[in-house]
Amino acid sequence: MFLGFKLRDILRNKRDIQTIIERNDRLEEVIDLINEKYVDTVNTTVLYQDAMSGILSHLDPHTVYIPADDLESVNEDLEGGFSGIGVEFSIVRDTIEVTSLIEGGPAEHAGMEIGDQLIKVGDSIVAGQKITSDRIIRMLKGKQYSHVLLTVKQPFSNLQRSINITRDVIPIHSVEASIMLDKVTGFIKINRFSANTYDEFIKALKELKSQGLQQLILDLRENPGGFLDAATNIADQFLDDNKLIVYTKGKHSPREEYRAEKHGIFENGRLAVLVDESSASASEILAGAIQDWDRGVIIGRRTFGKGLVQEQYELDDGSALRLTIAKYYTPSGRCIQRSFAKGKEAYEEDFEKRFEDGELTGKDINSIKDTTRYYTSNHRLVYGGGGIKPDIYVPYDTSRISASVLNMLYSESLKNVLWDYYISNRTRFNFKSIQDYKERFNAESELESKYIADLKNAQEQKAVIKILSKPYTAEYFKLHIKAQLARYFFRDNGYYSIAVQDDDVIQKALQTMQSNDYLKLIRRQ
Repeated sequence: MFLGFKLRDILRNKRDIQTIIERNDRLEEVIDLINEKYVDTVNTTVLYQDAMSGILSHLDPHTVYIPADDLESVNEDLEGGFSGIGVEFSIVRDTIEVTSLIEGGPAEHAGMEIGDQLIKVGDSIVAGQKITSDRIIRMLKGKQYSHVLLTVKQPFSNLQRSINITRDVIPIHSVEASIMLDKVTGFIKINRFSANTYDEFIKALKELKSQGLQQLILDLRENPGGFLDAATNIADQFLDDNKLIVYTKGKHSPREEYRAEKHGIFENGRLAVLVDESSASASEILAGAIQDWDRGVIIGRRTFGKGLVQEQYELDDGSALRLTIAKYYTPSGRCIQRSFAKGKEAYEEDFEKRFEDGELTGKDINSIKDTTRYYTSNHRLVYGGGGIKPDIYVPYDTSRISASVLNMLYSESLKNVLWDYYISNRTRFNFKSIQDYKERFNAESELESKYIADLKNAQEQKAVIKILSKPYTAEYFKLHIKAQLARYFFRDNGYYSIAVQDDDVIQKALQTMQSNDYLKLIRRQ
């Protein structure tokens, strides 16, 4: 009898959803009339999408309609993989250059090499065609075990060869980097919470522990979130004794609790979690649990403020509705969703407003409008209503990291200079390790000069020289030239091993963890 009632409730809920989706209501009548009677030809798919956007505009900013054409790519990031050939590439002077091969992937097995230039995919010429990254990605993806014939050219020669590659599942890694910063401090950077994140995190943490890790810096900056389970499983590795990690509840969703159940492999040891204004959702769940239980220190800037839980419903036409069904609450009871009462446009412009108000640059760090008080396990005062406020605030460094400097660092001109240098010198250098690279590489000034010389506009050259005349800016620029080049030699671990040297937030975390301030902050002293 019990099972019968449960089955009835499940089917009733399913029927209700299907009824909503399939109902032939006024919207469909209007679109049918337009399609049959309107003076000109119309695209009914676009009409449906616009109508759907209009309906959802009255709900929260995170309830979204995903068209069928976009659903696959949206899901790939969360599912943690797709079917392809296993290469990373960059478009340099309108030519697709292979910058990295997935270890053990289809392209590596087929004999493709770093530096190969992609000339044709099948019968389609892709070199010199003003091709976009999105288009080449679509051409290289395909069903698992399907074949694709590529024509490639070796750099600095006219020698071409054909490579037949069998596509396979390619993982999308969410643990971007895992390195030791010193003899006892490990660093793990997570860029999203996908289906693979927990397994990747455990593997990285175990590897760092084998290298001597005693304290950990977990970088969640610019992490937009993802799967709730991935975040709670990682939190479980830090918390003990059945501690509450997060709970969710909504009008039609009863309270559901997520607790620490496993014996974590890092329940002791100093912990710093790095966050910023782009850390959202699952990132805030993890940071909130660490803060509320005084398990570690939160360092950086106030997080995004997304405390809503979405569930995805796939529709008959291949599209999907990602619907907000509940709010999540940290162990102290905080709902950290910031207000969207002024509409979606104002909600989306929050970053600009924080910058204008001075919150990001250090002029005003007390800008949380919600003054509702909550308390951590050691009775530290925290607030709800607008993201996780860090225990240690580190402002955005506008003195060196200006828009003009970032434009230079991520410009096509610099990318071309670094790539040409790497391809010309990668076999000559033969660096044995990242540490070897750190110690032996010293061509930053040479590359800076090449970059300036390659700028075709004399006015632009003068502007760049003026910017780099400031010693602290020039030092920052050279360090990041070295870091970007390290990525070609040692992937993301190489980049972060260099870049952390001038990262204010990471340096603040190291300083805090090596002092008595750490215990004072979490009131354990």
